[in-house]
Amino acid sequence: MKIVLIGMPGSGKTTIGKRLAHTLGVQFFDTDDLIENKYHTDISTLFAKYGEPAFRKLEHETLLEILLLDNYVLATGGGLPCFHGNIDIINQTALSFYIQIPLKMLVYRLLAAKKKRPLIVNKDAEELYILLEKTYSERIKYYQKAHHTIEPNTENTVLLIQNIINQKKE
Repeated sequence: MKIVLIGMPGSGKTTIGKRLAHTLGVQFFDTDDLIENKYHTDISTLFAKYGEPAFRKLEHETLLEILLLDNYVLATGGGLPCFHGNIDIINQTALSFYIQIPLKMLVYRLLAAKKKRPLIVNKDAEELYILLEKTYSERIKYYQKAHHTIEPNTENTVLLIQNIINQKKE
């Protein structure tokens, strides 16, 4: 089984993905971690040094490598589904889940995060909300292509995903 989690930065893809992979007894991957390990630097440095188009190409290549494997949960970077036809590639080879949370909660989570993300560095709450609103409006059409949409604030997300998977097996 291949499960891919997509959504905005700070939506909880990595946290949910780790719990889900543990529950299912499969490997967990995070595209940002894979890229950082492969290139021995952080995402912010890659963004700053090479720019967004080069980074998006690295994400695409990383996605293609992971999709060759079996039995895992993958958390993607927030923009990954929106470039190079990635969401369609994901949907052809894996079960996709869009993790959807309110923008105000994203602002709170991202401002509190220890790890600063390249597109939001040095932004205050108001600037961050405006940026997230714009980014969300550009990305939502890709996120909505996911097989399932999950709102983690309303359900036990891991249990909900497990129930969906069990229904698929029947």
